Order: sequence, then C-alpha cells, then structure tokens
Amino acid sequence: MNVFCNTIQFFKQYVLITLLVFSCTLVVNANVEVHALFSDGMVIQRDTEIPIWGWADANEIVTIESSWGASAQVITATDGTWRANLKTPEAGGPHKITVFSKNKIEINDVLSGDVWLCTGQSNMDFAMNKFVGDAREPQYQPLVEYIRNEVATANDDWIRHIEVPRAISLYKKKTNFKASWRRANPEEIGDITAAGYFFAKALRKQVNVPIGLLECAWGGTRVQPWISEETYLADKNMKDYFEASRAQSENKIAIMEADDYVDTDYNNKMKVWEDNGKKGKAPKPTQNPKDDMQLPATLYNGMISSIVPFAIKGAIWYQGESNAVYMPNQYEYYLTKMIKNWRDAWNQGEFPFYYAQLAACQRPNDKADKGWASVNNQLRKTLKVPNTGMAVLYDIGEAKDIHPHNKMDAGTRLALWALQNEYQVNVAAVSGPLYKSHTVNGKKIEVEFSEVAQGLMVGYKDLLEPTKAVKEALKWFEIKGENGAWKPAKAKIKSKSTIEVWGKGIKRPTAVRYAWSGNPEGANLYNKSGLPAAVFSTEE
Repeated sequence: MNVFCNTIQFFKQYVLITLLVFSCTLVVNANVEVHALFSDGMVIQRDTEIPIWGWADANEIVTIESSWGASAQVITATDGTWRANLKTPEAGGPHKITVFSKNKIEINDVLSGDVWLCTGQSNMDFAMNKFVGDAREPQYQPLVEYIRNEVATANDDWIRHIEVPRAISLYKKKTNFKASWRRANPEEIGDITAAGYFFAKALRKQVNVPIGLLECAWGGTRVQPWISEETYLADKNMKDYFEASRAQSENKIAIMEADDYVDTDYNNKMKVWEDNGKKGKAPKPTQNPKDDMQLPATLYNGMISSIVPFAIKGAIWYQGESNAVYMPNQYEYYLTKMIKNWRDAWNQGEFPFYYAQLAACQRPNDKADKGWASVNNQLRKTLKVPNTGMAVLYDIGEAKDIHPHNKMDAGTRLALWALQNEYQVNVAAVSGPLYKSHTVNGKKIEVEFSEVAQGLMVGYKDLLEPTKAVKEALKWFEIKGENGAWKPAKAKIKSKSTIEVWGKGIKRPTAVRYAWSGNPEGANLYNKSGLPAAVFSTEE
C-alpha cells in the first residue's frame, strides 16, 4: 500500500514539475510585439526623437536597432507594455528598424520624412476611388476625368498612407489596430484619402521629403466624439453636456441589455413598413449606445487613443458638415478644446493644425443652410488658436454633392499653410482675405481684411483653372439694420484691403456678413493670388 501511495505521490509531483516547465517554456518563448504603425513601408518623423512602443512579457529587455545607427533599449513594465525613444535621420530612405528580444521583428522599407495626421469626416475619409464615378452634374465631369487619370498614373513612392480602422468605444481607450501602409501607385492609391493625397502631392512638388499620411477619419461624424472624456470633465462648459449624455446612454444600455428587453419601437416600425408593401428602406433596430459613433469621447477612445503618441509633423482637419445641424453655434468652442486636447495628448507642443471651411452644397432647408454658414464662420474664428490655418472651399463645391470632386484645390490650399510655415517656401498667399475689423461710417460699413496679398479683387473660379479677375459687382453681402433683419447689400472694393458695404433703406447699419449660405453660388471676393475670402459675419 505504501509503495502504491508513494508511486501516486511521485506521479503527481512529476506532472506538477512538467506543467511548471511547460509554462516557463511558454513564457520564455513569448513574442515581443510592436504597434501596427511600426510596419513595412512606414514613414517616421525625421530629424527628431520618436516614441516606438509595443508589448511583451513583464521585465523583458527589448532592443531597437536601426540601419542609420541609432538604437535604444528598454525593459517592459509589469503590465507588459514597453516604450522607447529612437533618434531619426534626415529625410530619405529606405531604412530598416529591427526590434528584438526573444524573437526578432524587422521593419523594412522605412522612410524618414514628415507624418501628417489626416482627420475629420467623409470629405477627409473618402478615398480616391470614391471620386472616379461620374459626377452628379455634368459640368464637374472634367474633375472626375482628372482623378481617374491620377489614379491610373500616380507614381510617387515617397507618399505613404495608413488608415486607422473605424472603431467605437464608449468607455475603454483602444491601444492598437490592424492595418498596413500603402504607397501612391495605381495598385494602392484608390484606398488613400483624396484630400490627404492632394495635400501631400502639393507638398512634394516643393519639398524633397517623404510624406506619411496617417488617416483617422469617419464620415458623418460630429466634432464631439473626437474629444476625450478627460477634456469634457475638466471643462465646466462641457462637463454637463458630457455627463447628461453618458447618463442617458447608461440608462438606455441597461434597458437594452436586460434579459426581457423587446425592441418595441423597431417592431412597430417594421409592421408599418411591411403593411405598406415594404416600400423604401427597411427600419433599423434601435441602436445600442455602445455602437453610436456620435456620442462624446467614443471616437477619441476608439481611434485617436490608438495612435497617440506616434510622432507627427502636424494635422489637417476637414469636418463640420454634421455639426451644421447639431450645435453649430458652439462649434468653435468644441473645436478649440479638441485641438488643445490632441496637442496635450501628443505632448509635441503646439503642432500645426490646418483645416478647411466647408465647400458649397445645397442644403435641404433654411436651418441647415444657415447652420452650414455658421459652422464656416466658427471655423474662421478658430484661427485665434496659435499655429492654425484655414483653407476656404465654397468656390469649389458642388450644389448636388456634399462630397465635391475638387480635392485637388482643397489639398493645395491646405498645403499653402504648411509650405510657408513648416517648409519656409515663399508662397504668394496662404489664404484668401480674412475679416479683420469693421467701422460704421453713416449708412455704410467699411470692412478691413488681412491676407489680401497684392490686394482685393472680384474673381471667378472655373474648375481647376486659376481664378480670373472679372468686371462685375461683388455678390453675397448682407447688411443688418437696427431692426435686426438681414438685407441684401451692395459692396465695392475701396482700397487694397478694404471694402464698403451698404443697403437700400438701411440708415443705421450694425453688421455685415458674407457668403452666408450652404451654397453661396457666385460669391466673388478674392485676393489677387486667386484665393477666396472666408465666410464671415461681423457679429460676435
């Protein structure tokens, strides 16, 4: 009996030791990993020290070596995360980065250049292949043909692109994703952001530097989901909004995730749809707030947090269409907070942040029409934030398409700011005329502009052709009298940087506004560099 018991005991100890050895072997062979951004074909920010990071076992030594001679070594934290700083070379490549510990990762075809964050909603999100279909209005078909040719012939290996997959996260900050870098060639350019690509192309015409486009955009989104929870809670003007939204969401989640939940509203709509012969689109089930991309902080958590603190040169932003019908008059406040939020998160100081006023588009009703103009004015007012710049796009829009094809001029106009400020390239003007101040002189209001270049002019822009000076009256000015009503106004250029505005029957004018519509067709105030004046109102 004792022999039998001893045998059993020995067997148990043998199994235990074997399991321990096997477990240790698993730990020993655990692989070091790097973030998806650090992959073949990537662009790293040149002439600086960049963070590189990933995951491994706790207390593991991770070594990073590069073909240009820089190296770094770090020990992983107790949670398995690691981050090191690596010095980067001047513009050029290709280079190689090797990361190793118990395994080795080789990152090949690495270019050292400038990385630009491309973000916003659909007019940034839409890739080149979204614009190769026929235009809705035949006069814009030449733009389609231009893009088709660009897709077929593009060949610049120094323009690279990676896109953060769409992801919603109400609570948890995501730290990684699956994606790969693309190159600007006929095989891959179709999936590259069109606005970002033409921005990069405009830069590449002037500077011999690789350009990396880090796209983090989602069509139809408002500015609110791109702001972090911490930013909301730290701001007394936004905290109530955030907490009310979160409380409403959590209440709805509790109801929808209960075992006895029935989607009564959806069932009722389905019955009506079926009774009507299933005409039109079928109703959709009630959305769980966990899947709502519009809720505050959801896209910061799901997308932005997954790329911080990847080293960047700056950011370009094309968004605001969805806010034209959602809190348009608060847009400046939220955008300003978002810019600060991102700059704080990246910890790179006040990196350049360039953005676009919205292109012209016919809106379905007066509220949406005026909201579009209001967002454009709010964007103009955001220029008070240091190291920002704005491209004006109403003259290159399409009345029947909220996604205008002319991303060529859009990208070029955004690039003007970067060329002057970041690359020290002399450009004729970075912007069209920007409202500076106004003075009431009797029945007239005199408006002064900055960014007039060689002076103001009445102009006409036709597709991709340079703007031409024309002999016609200024259009799309409105003036307000003491009764508070806006009236159509006349205007004329008075000097290099000023115009005067007046209106019939307006004896004591109080304010002026310009291009105040979603589709201000014919708005024609430009500077002599051919750039359009920004949408503005003199009212605060």
